[in-house]
Amino acid sequence: MVLDADAHLNDEVFLSPALQNKPASSWGVKVKERLKIVTPYLGKFRPTVGQCCHQCTPDSLGKTLGQKTASLGFQNVLAVDETQIRYRGWLVRRVCCVLFVSGCSVSPSPAGDRLDRVRQSIRVQEALCEEHAAPPGPGHQGESSRLPPYLSSLINTCISPGFLRFGCWLCLKTLGSVFSSIQVNLNHVAALHRASQQGPPLVYVFMRQSSLDFVLIPLLLFTQNLRVPYTFCPQQMNCSWLRSILQKVGVVFLPPNVPTEDDAELDDLYSPTMTALLRELLCEGQALSVSVCRETGRGGQWLARIRQIIKEGVVPDVSLVPVGISYDSIPNTGTPVGLGSLFRRLWAAVWSQPSSSLRVHFAQPFSLKETCATGRCRVDGWRPLQELLLPAVLYGRTEEIVGQRKMSWILPSHYTPELVQSERDLSTALTLHLIYSTTSCMAVMSTSLVATLMLHRHRKGVHASALCRDVAWLTEELLFRNKDVGFGGSLPEVVCYALALLGPHLTIISTASRKDIFVVPRPSVDAITSLSIPTQIVTHSFIAEAVGACAVSAMLSEVASSGVSHRVRSGGQRGEEVRGDMEFDVALCETQLTQRSLQLYHLLPPGFIPPCQSSQSFALEAVDSLVRCGLLVMEEITRDTPVCDSWKRRVGQSWRTMDDLYNSDSDCEEPEARSYKLSQPSQCPKMLFFLCSMLAGHLRALCWATEGVQYLTTPMPVAQCEAVIHLHLCSRANQDKQYESCTEEAARIAVRTLTDLGVLVEEPLGNGTNLAVSPLFLLPDNTQKLQRFITQYIYS
Repeated sequence: MVLDADAHLNDEVFLSPALQNKPASSWGVKVKERLKIVTPYLGKFRPTVGQCCHQCTPDSLGKTLGQKTASLGFQNVLAVDETQIRYRGWLVRRVCCVLFVSGCSVSPSPAGDRLDRVRQSIRVQEALCEEHAAPPGPGHQGESSRLPPYLSSLINTCISPGFLRFGCWLCLKTLGSVFSSIQVNLNHVAALHRASQQGPPLVYVFMRQSSLDFVLIPLLLFTQNLRVPYTFCPQQMNCSWLRSILQKVGVVFLPPNVPTEDDAELDDLYSPTMTALLRELLCEGQALSVSVCRETGRGGQWLARIRQIIKEGVVPDVSLVPVGISYDSIPNTGTPVGLGSLFRRLWAAVWSQPSSSLRVHFAQPFSLKETCATGRCRVDGWRPLQELLLPAVLYGRTEEIVGQRKMSWILPSHYTPELVQSERDLSTALTLHLIYSTTSCMAVMSTSLVATLMLHRHRKGVHASALCRDVAWLTEELLFRNKDVGFGGSLPEVVCYALALLGPHLTIISTASRKDIFVVPRPSVDAITSLSIPTQIVTHSFIAEAVGACAVSAMLSEVASSGVSHRVRSGGQRGEEVRGDMEFDVALCETQLTQRSLQLYHLLPPGFIPPCQSSQSFALEAVDSLVRCGLLVMEEITRDTPVCDSWKRRVGQSWRTMDDLYNSDSDCEEPEARSYKLSQPSQCPKMLFFLCSMLAGHLRALCWATEGVQYLTTPMPVAQCEAVIHLHLCSRANQDKQYESCTEEAARIAVRTLTDLGVLVEEPLGNGTNLAVSPLFLLPDNTQKLQRFITQYIYS
């Protein structure tokens, strides 16, 4: 812990966890009194977020660019008052929520004969015949028409207006005890109204963060008088009566006694039945809501099924709507929902004081048919990761291997097995694009800013006044990158609000000798991992700069280890100590910087860049982004002839005919390789280390996982392998005090990357998959080479 030199032990006031859990009104007032920086407001303009891809869907983008809508602002859906209903009066104010819910429009969707239509579909008939080991024919029609009871219950899911109104009223009351506000952008809602009137059904796609995500989207659409979608929830509901109630508001759960999505997809009847159900819902014009997981890529099977339905011509087209949900603090709802746990959560929510808030952005709808049928979303350059990186890792080859990393684990072969490989690759690309789109339209909350600064810039602690300045700087950088923020107000209030929510993970010190508090992260596993979760959205915004900074750090480390001399710009001397900024007298070649950035790009988890952007263009953008932010400056090369002199310096023909249209004055000159040097302002080293720290957690976990391969008694199932790697990450984190690299998510991503690299080899075993160490990496030298390759990008 870092304290000021004039701080005495008796003057320190440590805030206990009980005080930190209280809202800002208790101890936050004292914090605001200590802050001396006062700004009128943050965010002088609001960027336009959620636009669809200009490369994959230019027609969908062009439909809305010409439509100018006045700024409608935001609406808090929890703040229901008499202005939103037709009645006025004292009694109306007491029951205004009931009147508001009863006045919202609902499009009922009864099940009707949907079960019979699903039974009669060709896919289901063929699957049933294979299930009974009989060829399809008239004699077996009666036997094959039976579906298991759990599939029949899933198909009978409907939307009942009465249950929907009661469920939304209960959600408004319950969520009002958990969140202080749920903000929705009304401009996005107006765009959804226009899209729903144009014809194609809407399919909402969002990122899995919490179980509340599956509740928020139907609730928000209901309050805005939009069609409530059928929500496909990949979770298990243990309470039978609650399950039946939620099925009447359009929620499709996993089959009973099936714990995970993978287990459900292994059933031969599940996939064709769900495809037939999607077909019937889209033919009815119903809206759908599906989720995707950035960690595992799960959820792409629903998009693949929708693509398959459109390709068959059953439905002309659908409009995909990425949804970005941003929490101040993500609630812990990962455990299965049972009757006892549900009542405990409701009871705790009613008696708790709302503290956090969230913001929802509905991105611009775009055509699925345009994305896939036009071929603009390319998948022809995909190559296995071991082909892209192993030549450089094991043999030190520097030639550039063109291609993008192939991630076959996003849509495994047992998911929609009827798809051919080309269609599977296209569905995988669509899933990756939607993971990127949903993350891009998320707003950055104040807790994300403070957590990012505490972990990546002020790990040893910072005063509140300096933290306020950094929050203002980081906010401007995010707005400059067209990233919306989910907060507003004066700067001290924003920082105080974020510190109140992050209080359990921080130590806040107040001294009598200084009128400024001191904030430092708690050195514990729970605190560091909890702070690392909200920082992911900021890392996504700075990914190009972070990759470029890690490439610069790798090259500087190589220069320093090679013994190249450097010079010091001195600011004064005291004996043997030299005070000043270190300045390496070396030039960084653009080709090598691009190559290092390209290699690091292949090690990133999915979701940081869209698949329609080539890896080479991203590597060039990583270098250019460092030039734009002032970290690199182009080295000036002295020339005998000025650059502006276009006179040809060659002997020979100095004229050309008019027919030689492709000849130019620059044809005789080869492009010169550019080189860069580090700029020398005072903030350059801090900015470089700040950007490198954003990727250090992921790279460190990958390096530790490579080291932990030796502890695998292979072959073993994937889940067991991830558990062993996770234990090794926790052991190394306790040793090195780098706790952000020991989460379960980091272990799963590391195992996926090592599998793509060829370190771990997949061996099919019945309905599952085993992982075994590759013979190539049973040699300790190859494992050490891979560790050194990853370590070069880690700044420590």
